[in-house]
Amino acid sequence: MENNKASSFIFGIIAIILGSVLFKQFDFKTLKFEHTGLAFIYGITFILSINILVRNYKNNQKNKK
Repeated sequence: MENNKASSFIFGIIAIILGSVLFKQFDFKTLKFEHTGLAFIYGITFILSINILVRNYKNNQKNKK
């Protein structure tokens, strides 16, 4: 259980950092990213970290019942 909390914390920090980086790199005037390749990698990592956070949350809720 303790390891699950640590991984949730780590992936939460990763999601916050990548979300802010993606937001900063996006140009709202042209609706494009400054560095498309990096934005693609950041986006995939962001989605995976959110996915892991959701799975951990669902497993914690299932284990509590």
